[in-house]
Amino acid sequence: MYLSTEYKANIFAKHGKGATDTGSAEGQVALFTARIAHLTGHLKKNKKDFSTQLSLQKLVGKRRALLAYLFKKDINRYRAIIKALELRDIIK
Repeated sequence: MYLSTEYKANIFAKHGKGATDTGSAEGQVALFTARIAHLTGHLKKNKKDFSTQLSLQKLVGKRRALLAYLFKKDINRYRAIIKALELRDIIK
């Protein structure tokens, strides 16, 4: 699998509160970003894989919803995760 347990723990340790804190919004956004990058690379090679395309669209929507939640609850955490992951500021 492209996301091993160690890789996920590394993501959560880097962007969450710890390696076992899998529920924080920052950790989830970082994990979604890694999955989105992987699926985007897959779709560049397999242009007609429509099930992956749908999964990618759903994943982008989930990440956007989590970022909107962070924007409403704590703008500083939102800005920190946007800067750390080098994402565009999509919420106005």
